[in-house]
Amino acid sequence: MDKHKAADILSEIGLYLELKGESPFKIRAYENAARIIRNLDEDLDTLVMENRLGSIKGIGKALEQKLTELVTTGNLKYYQDLKAEFPSSLLELLKIPGLGAKKVSVLYNTLGISTVGELEYACNENRLVNLPGFGQKTQDNILKGISYIRTSAGRYLLHEAGTMAWSVLQELKNCPHIMDISIAGSLRRSKEIIKDIDILASSQEENIEKIMDCFVSLTGISEVVGRGHTKTSIRLRGGIAVDLRLVLPEQYPYALHHFTGSREHNTKMRHIAKSLGLKMNEYGLFREEDGAMLLCADEEDIFKALGMTYIPPELREDMGEIEAAQQGKIPVLVSSKDLQGIFHFHSVYSDGSNTVLELAEAVRKQGYRYMGIADHSKSAYYANGLSEEDIKRQHAEIDALNSKWDDFHIFKGIESDILPDGSLDYPEDVLSTFDFVIASVHSQFRMDRDSMTKRILNAMDNPYTTILGHPTGRLLLSREGYDVDLEQILSKAAQKGIVLEINANPHRLDLDWRWVKKAKEMGIRLMINPDAHSISEISNTGFGTAMARKGWCEREDILNCLDTDSMKRFLSGQKR
Repeated sequence: MDKHKAADILSEIGLYLELKGESPFKIRAYENAARIIRNLDEDLDTLVMENRLGSIKGIGKALEQKLTELVTTGNLKYYQDLKAEFPSSLLELLKIPGLGAKKVSVLYNTLGISTVGELEYACNENRLVNLPGFGQKTQDNILKGISYIRTSAGRYLLHEAGTMAWSVLQELKNCPHIMDISIAGSLRRSKEIIKDIDILASSQEENIEKIMDCFVSLTGISEVVGRGHTKTSIRLRGGIAVDLRLVLPEQYPYALHHFTGSREHNTKMRHIAKSLGLKMNEYGLFREEDGAMLLCADEEDIFKALGMTYIPPELREDMGEIEAAQQGKIPVLVSSKDLQGIFHFHSVYSDGSNTVLELAEAVRKQGYRYMGIADHSKSAYYANGLSEEDIKRQHAEIDALNSKWDDFHIFKGIESDILPDGSLDYPEDVLSTFDFVIASVHSQFRMDRDSMTKRILNAMDNPYTTILGHPTGRLLLSREGYDVDLEQILSKAAQKGIVLEINANPHRLDLDWRWVKKAKEMGIRLMINPDAHSISEISNTGFGTAMARKGWCEREDILNCLDTDSMKRFLSGQKR
C-alpha cells in the first residue's frame, strides 16, 4: 500500500476520534503515526512483511496491528467502523479555514450540522453567535471560509451568480460601441443552480475587437480562458466562467433567444420553424425557399413570426410553453410589484438580527402594505424558540405597533416545528392566538419516506396550520430534500386549503419550481416568503418571485398578492 494513502487513513482516524471526544493522547498518537508513515524512507509493505514496523519509534503494538491489517488486506475494520458513526460529508467541514474537529463536533452534536451548506445556512440565521466557543467573529470567519472553498466548486446559487453577472454587465455597459447587451443562458431563465454566465451584446463589425479588449480588461478577472472574434471566455476571481458573445445588431434578437435557451426549448422551436418552411438559428429566421431573412426587431417579433405569443425567458424549459404560446395561452406571470406584503420574518425574539419595529419600518419603507412575523417555536432551542411568555410579549408589542399605522399591518405568526409525530409545537389555546401558523420540519430529516410523509400530513391536519413552510427541506448544493411523497402532500394541501410556501431564501428556493407548476395546476394557493432573519434579507423575495414565475404562477395564484383587508379575511377564514 502507498504510504501516503496509509498516512491519510491514520489522519482521518485521528479526526474521527477528536469528533468523538476521545483522549487527546490517543488522538495525538494517530496524528504522530500519520506523520511518521508519510516520512518513511523505506517501503511500507516491506516493513510490514518483515515485521519491522514495530521497531519504529512512535508505532506501538496497537498501531502496528492496525497498519498490518491495512497493508495486508487493503482494509481496516477499525477505520470503517469509525467512519460509519458519522455522515460522510462531515469531514468536508474541516476543509473550512479555521474550523477544527472540536468546533465541528460542537456543530454536529449541538445543531446537527453535517454539511457545508447546512453550516452556511446556520451562519446566515445567526445560530452560531451564542454557541459556546463561537461568537460573531467566528461566524463571520466561517462564512468567509465557505466562500473561499466554493470558488472551485463549479456550481453557484442563483443569487451568487446573479450578483457577479450584474457587476460584469454594469461594467461592460461603460464600454463604448456596445449597442444592445443582456444576460442570457440559465441565469436569464432564473435557474436555481448556475454553472456559468452568458452575456450577449451587439455592435458593428469594426468595433468588435475594441469591445473584446474592454471585456478582458474588466476588474475581478482571474484569467482569460480563450479569446476569439465573436466569443471570449474569462474566469472571475469568484471562480465562475463568463462568456461574452458579440453579434451584429440585426442578429441580436435571434441570438438572444438562442443563447437564452434552454436547449430543449430551442430544439422544439426549430422544428416549429421547419414546419412553417423556415430555418431558425442564432443568426436569424430564414425562408427555406430563397434564404431570405425575416426581419424581427425583438424576441416578441420572432415568436409572432412563428404564430406564437411571447414566451417569457423563465418558461423556456420545454414544459408546455410552446404549445401554450401557439394557443395564445401563456399566463401573465406574477411580478414583484404584485406583492402587497410578505410573511416569514424572524426577529430578535428568536434568531433574527432586528427588532419587530426595525423589520416593520424597513418592510413598510419598501412599499409593502403588511408583513407577517414568524419566529421559531419553542422546540427550536438552537434558534432561541419562543416560550409562551415570549409570545405574549411579542403580541403585545405587535398590537402597540399596529395601533400606530393606518397604512401598514403586522400579522402575528409563528414558524412552528413539525414534531416527529406530526404534532405542532404548542397546545391549541396558544396556536389560536396567532393570525397564521407556518408549519415546518426542522429536525430528523432522515426519516423514511412513509414516516416523513405521515408526519407532514398529520401536521397539515392540524386546524391551525395555515402554511406549509419550505415543503421539502432542501438546501441547494448541500442537502437533498427529505424523502417525502409530494403527490400526497399536494393532494392534502388542495383538500384542506393549506397554502404552500415558496421559500425565497436563495439557499432553499423551496418549493421547487417544477412542483410549483404542479401545485398551480391543482388550484393550490402559494405564498412567496423571504424567510428573512435580517433587514437585508427582505430582498430574498425577488428570488421567490422568480421561482413562482418559472412555475407559471399568475397574480391570483400567490396569496400575498391580496390587499390587507383581503388577507385579514383569508386568515380569519383559515381558522378552522
